[in-house]
Amino acid sequence: MAKRERASDEVRTEWARRVEAEYRSASITHHLTLWLIQIGASPDLIDDGLRIVKDELMHASMSHRTLVAAGGQMTAPIARETLGLKRDEREPLELSAARCCVEVFCLGETVAVPLFKVLREGCTVPAARRTLDRVLRDEVRHRDFGWALLDHLLESPAAAEVRALVARELPKMFARVHQSYAPTGGEKHAAISEEDRSWGLMPIARYREILERTVKRDYAPRFRARGFDAEAAWQAGISTTQIIS
Repeated sequence: MAKRERASDEVRTEWARRVEAEYRSASITHHLTLWLIQIGASPDLIDDGLRIVKDELMHASMSHRTLVAAGGQMTAPIARETLGLKRDEREPLELSAARCCVEVFCLGETVAVPLFKVLREGCTVPAARRTLDRVLRDEVRHRDFGWALLDHLLESPAAAEVRALVARELPKMFARVHQSYAPTGGEKHAAISEEDRSWGLMPIARYREILERTVKRDYAPRFRARGFDAEAAWQAGISTTQIIS
């Protein structure tokens, strides 16, 4: 049985959330990989997608072991309707794949790399550290998969439609990422206890800092190389969230 070390309710809540997030990522990636098979994508991309599914399932298992070590347990099943991708059957499947590729991988997995790096830096509890070590190692490959898939779609027969979709929807995607990682009022939470830090948690305000740095260091140059103005899309997206809030 995993050794239980002293942990707060916040630690148990966060690791339970991570179990669910990793499991959901496995399911979503599996669904996306099915789409890649259906559109006849590169076998290398399909293989990478299947490997990521295995990674995410391992992340979920290791996160669960960390949760148990913290004295917690999953209290409710994951809603099945969140374990898959939805699409408009009227649009080409390539566009549905592109939408998932950009939001989940080019945005989500790209910011995940620096986020998990910082989470790991202050993590000293063995069970949590082992999990974050594994997740960080894999996230780099997951990020690279997203950009490689986007390149593939931008070189496919549907390239013009994919390019138009990304240009049109990138601001809305940035708005959702901003709301997830930099919610209104999050700047007020600039500190956590050393005990929580040792379990691989960090203040909400740090998430905002890392996201904003990622826009300049990662999103902007990567999208620019593909013909998109990510900084303008970012400003348009966060302006929307500010109006709503």
